[in-house]
Amino acid sequence: MKKPRQGFWDLWNISFGFFGIQIGFALQNANMSRIFQSLGESLDNLTALWIAAPLTGLLVQPVIGHMSDRTWLGKLGRRRPYFLAGAIMASLALFVMPLAPALWFAAVMLWVLDASINVSMEPFRAFVGDMLRKDQHTAGYSLQTAFIGVGAVVGSVFPWLLDHMGVANEVPGGGIPDTVKYSFWFGGLIYLLSVLWTVVSTQEYSPEELRAFGYEGAEGDGSTVRALAARSPVSALLWMAAGAGVGLLVSVTGLEKEVYLLGALMAGYGLAGLIAIQLAKSGRDNNMLSHIVGDFSGMPEIMKKLALAQFFSWSALFIMWIYTTPVVAQYAFGSSDPASAAYNEGGNWVGILFAVYNGVAALAALFLLPVLAARIGKVKTHMACLLAGSAGFAAFLFIRDPQMLLLAEIGIAWASILAMPYAILASSLPQGKLGIYMGLFNVFIVVPQLLVATVMGTILKAFFPTEPIWTMAFAAAVMALAALATLRVQEPA
Repeated sequence: MKKPRQGFWDLWNISFGFFGIQIGFALQNANMSRIFQSLGESLDNLTALWIAAPLTGLLVQPVIGHMSDRTWLGKLGRRRPYFLAGAIMASLALFVMPLAPALWFAAVMLWVLDASINVSMEPFRAFVGDMLRKDQHTAGYSLQTAFIGVGAVVGSVFPWLLDHMGVANEVPGGGIPDTVKYSFWFGGLIYLLSVLWTVVSTQEYSPEELRAFGYEGAEGDGSTVRALAARSPVSALLWMAAGAGVGLLVSVTGLEKEVYLLGALMAGYGLAGLIAIQLAKSGRDNNMLSHIVGDFSGMPEIMKKLALAQFFSWSALFIMWIYTTPVVAQYAFGSSDPASAAYNEGGNWVGILFAVYNGVAALAALFLLPVLAARIGKVKTHMACLLAGSAGFAAFLFIRDPQMLLLAEIGIAWASILAMPYAILASSLPQGKLGIYMGLFNVFIVVPQLLVATVMGTILKAFFPTEPIWTMAFAAAVMALAALATLRVQEPA
């Protein structure tokens, strides 16, 4: 049996929840640095506070992917329980975040918010693959990207619109302004309602129907766990030793303490691998850890090649999200003081810039990407869009006019990053393991963010402590590397 072809409104309902998810994500990306600085944090410590977000994704997404592959809750289905639960938690976090009385509270709420967004977001990627035929994957992920773009526009312009409606945009003596507070509250409500729309308007295929379509269960043939049982523990021990070496290097050289996290992650990965290997060797292979580690080490070849491009492209994006506000405020509006009117005006303008790249991404996903992919293929389309993104980051080094910065934020690269890799993967991966593989693929979104969050602050302090503009040069370079990495990816049949 073949899956039935979905009509336009079916595609709409399947992806509509991402509209609200991206509103929450956009509010977080555009305003968290502003919130941290408004509560008294300095520029060079921003990356340390942002660590919570990618670290949460690294832990949450593979676990949620593994669990959603094996879940069936009657009428609620397989993926929908997770993005509904994530929406409820994220909406609560968005309501509480702008009421933060102190910096530590805002940092904790960022962790809660990002964990909730990840619980919602990961199953949605697999949900599109579950519901659509392979010949509709490009259309499905492009429409999902369009909703992401529109949602991000709405989330990004909230503070700017409220400012022009007369809502207070600064707090004498410092603090979180009302424009940010009301934006988070409205965003939380829309987040919950849009996800509820998808939950109510769609019905997932049951395990019996999926088997009729020819898809094996999440357990597959057990080959990845059997391969894990045959592995030597030496590689896991080397990861642990490397992590300890990074920690020793930090203590000896005086690098920023955030770099300790890299060592801890390396050692933690080695320890997880060691435990998973021993469990598999002893025959206790029916456990989450062995399956996740086995599937990670046994990723399909196309996924490994796409992962490198994903790694570089998301490194550039995370630099942008952390440093665009300080860069624009200092170089286009002439202030690096978070309590000043000019800085907060710059912060609002960053919301407009982010709205532009997301708005263009929505249009590109609907009208440009499907046409390009049909003519030159998904892989070449992705490479061309990443090169355009590199040029946009480089433009920040030369443009000082706030209006002209709109040209640097044309979001063609963002549209492709959100659509093309997933369209390629969804047609190439075992459908019974779509959740876990989508979650593991997102590790290559999270790891570069952790590297940026731990290393970028050290580089900034050491070489240009008062010149954050050079972070955009790093972003341009790594986005170009992402484009080059796509040359290794072969177009799937």
